Amino acid sequence: MSEQTEQRAARQRTRHVVVVGAGMAGVQSAVALREAGFTGPVTLIGAEPHQPYDRPPLSKAVLLGKAEDSAFDVDFEALDITLRLGLHVTALRAADHVLDTADGPVPYDALVLATGAEPLTLPGTEGVPGVHLLRTLDDAARLRPVLERQHDVVVVGAGWIGAEFATAARAAGCAVTVVEAAARPLAGTLPAEVAAPMADWYADSGAELLTGARVDRVEEGAVILADGRILPAGAVVVGIGARPATDWLAGSGVALGPDGSVTADSALRTSLPDVYAVGDCASFPSARYGTRLLIHHWDNALQGPRTAAAAIMAVQDGGPLPVHDPVPYFWSEQFGRFVQYAGHHAVADTLLWRGDGADAAWSVCWLRDGALAAVLAVGRPRDLAQGRRLIESGAVLDPEKVADPAVPLKSAAL
Repeated sequence: MSEQTEQRAARQRTRHVVVVGAGMAGVQSAVALREAGFTGPVTLIGAEPHQPYDRPPLSKAVLLGKAEDSAFDVDFEALDITLRLGLHVTALRAADHVLDTADGPVPYDALVLATGAEPLTLPGTEGVPGVHLLRTLDDAARLRPVLERQHDVVVVGAGWIGAEFATAARAAGCAVTVVEAAARPLAGTLPAEVAAPMADWYADSGAELLTGARVDRVEEGAVILADGRILPAGAVVVGIGARPATDWLAGSGVALGPDGSVTADSALRTSLPDVYAVGDCASFPSARYGTRLLIHHWDNALQGPRTAAAAIMAVQDGGPLPVHDPVPYFWSEQFGRFVQYAGHHAVADTLLWRGDGADAAWSVCWLRDGALAAVLAVGRPRDLAQGRRLIESGAVLDPEKVADPAVPLKSAAL
């Protein structure tokens, strides 16, 4: 071993990396450090007492009782990752390189913020019996008996999580009413013409979708709408969005955006030295799309940690910094359909359909200056896979071929 290698190894052994947040982004940050060859101490702090777990199954298998939990298949002991679970971090004192926690101070040499997002609550529902959120394992545990007893369920919000919960509730035999303040499902997420076919999925599944319906108040056993309608509700599930869980960083010096996200750079470094941010709590600049992105999806929580780990190693060893600029990707299983999305369509100038939205399978492609910017695929996984690669390549496409569902999307490249 060369003297330089020995010095680098010695530096690693004395540097302590602390990861705050034990969801996908936090767990993967700790694992990615080990995969990158980091040999120093790594501590993973989680606010929940449970063994770190994956969230997507909560609205599916765990909720329906097909699985007890969704713990990550990670041998933390073998990786020499110290778990500190059920521990709340209350503040960051950057000048001292210290975290304040309920159990006392925790020093760090490098810090990864992976605290995720927290669901928005419906004003006025605090303390009302029967009102639920669906974000944690405990939330799913509280909702499971609701489905088992086949209560009448009112879901507030027709976004991704609202649709997934409505799907599970219908599968369990519950009567389901979904209340959406906007004129359509997924308002603010997809264009009206793209979201329009999805509205029919609710009725097809036996759920009732009320759009343009605002909640005035929630009482035990009922939801009262602004127009006076009263909806019986054995349970109310609120799915109206989430915001980055960053309130605890107030006064820390970590720069936050208007949306509450940590404003990381292209290497996922924050405004403070030795502090990085990944996953749902962090936004980053995308050179691909020319804008800052905040992505609340599983794939981003998987990819970002690799960048952060590489950046920590680069800063330590003096190497080049990595660049985080992935093609955003997510999926949703709802009403018997597998919906996938890749890219970022807000920058697009052209929308093209591949198929009919009334059919079981169809796709939508968004182009910008002739290149694919985003693709939404319903039951067409090949379109998604090929589209994702086309977005990465930046290839210019033939619009006529893109609009022909019989032509493989990859064949549309000029």
